[in-house]
Amino acid sequence: MKRYLSYILFIFILAACSPEINGNIGRQPEIFPDYREVTIPSNIAPMNFEVMSQEGTGWLAVVNGESDSLCIRSGDGLISFGKRQWKRLMRENAGGKISVKIYEEREDGWCAYLPFDLYVVEGEVDPYLAYRLIPPGYSLWREMSIRQRNIESFEERTVYANTQGKGNCVNCHSFCDRDPDRMLFHLRSEMAGTYIFRDGHNERLDTKTDSTMSALVYPYWHPSGKYVAFSVNRTNQLLHTTDPDRIEVFDEASDVTVYDIDNHQIVTSDLLSSESSFETFPTFSPDGTSLYFCSSKAVAPMPERYRDARYSLCRIDFDPEDCTFGSSVDTLYNADVKGGSVSFPRISPDGRYLVFTLGGYGNFSIWHKDADLYMIDLQDGTVMPMQHLNSDDVESYHSWSSDSRWLVFSSRRDDGHYTKPYISYVDAEGNAHKPFLLPQKDPKKYYGMLMFSYNIPEFVGDRVDLDGREIVKLAKTEGTKTGYKRK
Repeated sequence: MKRYLSYILFIFILAACSPEINGNIGRQPEIFPDYREVTIPSNIAPMNFEVMSQEGTGWLAVVNGESDSLCIRSGDGLISFGKRQWKRLMRENAGGKISVKIYEEREDGWCAYLPFDLYVVEGEVDPYLAYRLIPPGYSLWREMSIRQRNIESFEERTVYANTQGKGNCVNCHSFCDRDPDRMLFHLRSEMAGTYIFRDGHNERLDTKTDSTMSALVYPYWHPSGKYVAFSVNRTNQLLHTTDPDRIEVFDEASDVTVYDIDNHQIVTSDLLSSESSFETFPTFSPDGTSLYFCSSKAVAPMPERYRDARYSLCRIDFDPEDCTFGSSVDTLYNADVKGGSVSFPRISPDGRYLVFTLGGYGNFSIWHKDADLYMIDLQDGTVMPMQHLNSDDVESYHSWSSDSRWLVFSSRRDDGHYTKPYISYVDAEGNAHKPFLLPQKDPKKYYGMLMFSYNIPEFVGDRVDLDGREIVKLAKTEGTKTGYKRK
């Protein structure tokens, strides 16, 4: 009976829209963003899209849910949902799907495309997304910022912009278990330091010591909030004029360390800081008892041999009681045996899956067109490419939602120049579904005019309430010195 009433309502709405169908187009419409057959959380912002047709002069979208239908007319191809309409659709169809059918007006009348579906997951995703907006790598980076977006709406606000300070680089933001009250980032050049914000206590750190080659980079919080894993790197950059990978960033040396926040001490081990290896990109396990990282045999001379650096995925025990490390290192993905090079390991909060970026060489995959996402099932060690997520261009900089069901990542698949944030549903069996581009009010206009890349998108559980003026004030204080200890 319910389905029958839904069908009658659909016919009524279609009649009210009054299109006279003169023909059928035997395919689905080309739309931007491509939201056809995607799986979405029930709290996502309206999935507005544009019909990419050169023949139409008018469009009509009929959206049919389980118990509700609506009709949207458009004169320019933009199909835009009202906020209340969309929320009702999501609420009433959570756990099911909605069907979208596009009608296009041409010179000889209205034509109908084949319909497509949106699959609505009953659960919600973390409501905020934090990221850095950064201009192209060849610019002087006069303007960059850390921002947050409420993904339930189109609201975006700035956490900190370098125009509020002295125009210096701001990078490597990181949250402890998606907690907006526990985050950090680095400022470079003037006002340099690592800025840690933890439960209302704000601190600027001077993390360069006589025993480390650089200040701390590439952070990852321990789930307790007491420690942060970092690498220290001696890094250089090349700019190519003809290579498709226009920018190359490589390490001449690197080590992995753990920073003890309460004791202001950098701690490491001979197994994590070796002249014979490059160690980088540390990541704690969700239970806090393991530290994962990437490791390559040391390569010299650089930059002549930068393509010879290939990183394996490794793991070492970690004891959070006394901040000590295990006596041996396990290798989960051996680059010498399996080929490729691993970067950016990230473990789902339930501890089941680890996703990493795999490229041909090196560890700065964000500029490597061959960089793809791979997944390891940590229960049986199975390694598999995430085929539904990968494209012909860069996939990297990924992070998990708090319920381990959603993955956000950066991709250059749209234009090859700017990374944009894509979100994918990952089911309990580890199957990643077709990803969707972060919704915008007018997506074609927004993304078509955007000349910034989304860098390190990360889910956050609530709004970040930091004030940029507080950060500038903190930058004027003397940075807390850090100690160094090898265990």
